[in-house]
Amino acid sequence: MNKPKTLNKGEVFVISGPAGAGKTTLVNRLEKDFPDKVAESISCTTRRPRGAEEHTKHYHFLSRDEFIKLRDQGAFLEWAEVFGELYGTLKSEVENICTTGRHAFLVIDVQGAEQLMGKIDANFIFISPPSMEELRRRLESRHTESQDAMELRLSWAKEELAKSGDFDYTICNNDLMTAYEELKTLCGV
Repeated sequence: MNKPKTLNKGEVFVISGPAGAGKTTLVNRLEKDFPDKVAESISCTTRRPRGAEEHTKHYHFLSRDEFIKLRDQGAFLEWAEVFGELYGTLKSEVENICTTGRHAFLVIDVQGAEQLMGKIDANFIFISPPSMEELRRRLESRHTESQDAMELRLSWAKEELAKSGDFDYTICNNDLMTAYEELKTLCGV
């Protein structure tokens, strides 16, 4: 009699760092190169879509009321308010990815990562920019926010960078390919 195949459960990787450090770019490349091994958990947010962002592909775009209802039901693994908008990771999203044997990647802010430290079995990886000057250049090149919003992000980035030592690993994204190879090695793909 044949035994049923047991699926290895995927691991959880929490990828964090300041806006503009390259978190999403790195995880998107990993997911593209290893679709059978890696999947990004799609976060929920109350902010409006930017540019070509699509609902359920980039984020689950929710009204504030919808988000609060899910939060109150205990649906989130973590959630945070960032620059006046709510962001959260659905427990069900992460569980669904891991039960397929793929690694679940949570690309979240430092606030959300701190909520998860010591509460879930995960690998916590901090992506840092090579300098504040380069971070400013990257944020400016996006053309997605006002000057005031960008200054707020840069100010917040200094606080986030000070917390990088709380993570299991730190990758400095000075060169995208080098950072990608480091991430790939850490994830074992």
